[in-house]
Amino acid sequence: MPSLAPTEILLCTLNARYIHCAFGLRYLQANLGSLQSRSKILEFTISQAAENPGSIVDALLAHHPRIVGFGVYIWNATQTLEVVRRLRQASPEIRIVLGGPEVSYETESQEIVQLADHTIRGEADLLFRELCQELLSEPQSAPFSSSALLRLASKKIIEPELPPLQALALPYSLYSDEDLRNRVIYVEASRGCAFKCEYCLSSLDLRVRSFDLARFLAEIDSLIQRGARQFKFVDRTFNLSPKTSTAILEFFLSRSHLGLFLHFEMVPDRLPEELRRWIVQFPPGSLQFEIGIQTWNPEVSARVSRRQDTAQIEKNIQFLRSETGVHLHADLIAGLPGETLESFGQGFDRLARLNPHEIQLGILKRLRGTPIIRHDSEWGMSYSSEPPYEIQKTHHLSAEEISELKRVSKVWDLIANRGYFKSTFELLRTDALFAEMRHFTRFVWGRFGRTHSIDLMSLAEALYDFLIQHREQDAAVVSRALLADLQAPEVRPIPSFLKPFWLENLAPRRPNKATLSSRSPLTPSLPKRQKRFQTEEKT
Repeated sequence: MPSLAPTEILLCTLNARYIHCAFGLRYLQANLGSLQSRSKILEFTISQAAENPGSIVDALLAHHPRIVGFGVYIWNATQTLEVVRRLRQASPEIRIVLGGPEVSYETESQEIVQLADHTIRGEADLLFRELCQELLSEPQSAPFSSSALLRLASKKIIEPELPPLQALALPYSLYSDEDLRNRVIYVEASRGCAFKCEYCLSSLDLRVRSFDLARFLAEIDSLIQRGARQFKFVDRTFNLSPKTSTAILEFFLSRSHLGLFLHFEMVPDRLPEELRRWIVQFPPGSLQFEIGIQTWNPEVSARVSRRQDTAQIEKNIQFLRSETGVHLHADLIAGLPGETLESFGQGFDRLARLNPHEIQLGILKRLRGTPIIRHDSEWGMSYSSEPPYEIQKTHHLSAEEISELKRVSKVWDLIANRGYFKSTFELLRTDALFAEMRHFTRFVWGRFGRTHSIDLMSLAEALYDFLIQHREQDAAVVSRALLADLQAPEVRPIPSFLKPFWLENLAPRRPNKATLSSRSPLTPSLPKRQKRFQTEEKT
């Protein structure tokens, strides 16, 4: 790799995919002050690291850095460790600084922390600049021991105080034009969470802190003027303050004609009238709400310190599905202490009857630092020792049952969450949908030996065979449903297993591009998955 002009400070992370932006690194760079011009952000993906970690190290070394900071998260911890190992071996004189939630708790026991020079636990927005100022003030060839008199540079583990949000430089101008065109744009109006759910890192927050709203919205307006159309709020509880929430919604509604798409995490039982009045005015599909149900079991919910009004949650979901165009994404967690397969299935069916657009069936993870570990002994909680630290078994769920739940989750995502089989899925739906999904997942597993990397047409044929062979559905009904799904919103080739039925019954009715293009236009900036749901609901 050719040598580049020296950059003294590199900010690096491994994103899950290219489409994701490193929000935290942009905060660090925005707050470097006079050092910002001496820094650069380098983003890679975990797939790059898995295939060739040496290439990432080469890319870093080409800049001749003196300091390399890594953002470490549960999804990139394993790959980042390998990159740090190789960087340390290749260039021992480079100061390696770690930050991020994965290294902010249970810090000292981690190999990656031992390899690094410094680890900043918690919010490093301001303290990273102070550390860099000290490190860069040393003679470049000085040994580590020479920093003994410096306040931060002599510390391996650094614990900052929470920075006052009003003192932070906001990072939004650091989103490039390429970011705005091709990547998820993350924003935040607040930090922290008012709730104490024991499986979540937000349970460790002392309070909710809010950015100055006028200043925040001015930054968002600047992004919109530059062409940004999709925004993902990372606030843990967007609707905690109705006054703030309505002000933000009012701001975006006045610009909704530009074709905006907004993602919010919402507390599911908090939807007051003043919030509803704004929500109903948004164009279909332009809002996505992610709501965490996690469990419907009141005993399990109380056990992990989760407070929620399940009756109100049902009313709110019914309102959102019947009276708004909100795309609704609901979360459940399998493996919580005391949750049985039966009670989880009952909760899944209860949520499915409310018909959110997507149900995320997640597996409990033991995030470092969270108090969920207090249940380990009583409830037999056993977790993987490797990221993402998923639950392996409990007193109420065997290892085999948890493995099955993981497969069900993947198959559910393929046939329900992605929006490809909306009509056909209705033929699969029953009041006991969880049991039906277990049955269908076993069918898929038996046919393919896997629940990933299954192409759309193979999955369609599996649905066809399952509904006819195991559900004894009428072949004409199943064929018609599958053809409707596979031909909208874009025209696809007719799969071979459906051609006989199509030629005999539907050939004259096959939709064409002219017909499809005459339908009411959708918001152009909608993500592909959300656009599929909205197209199918409009037709």
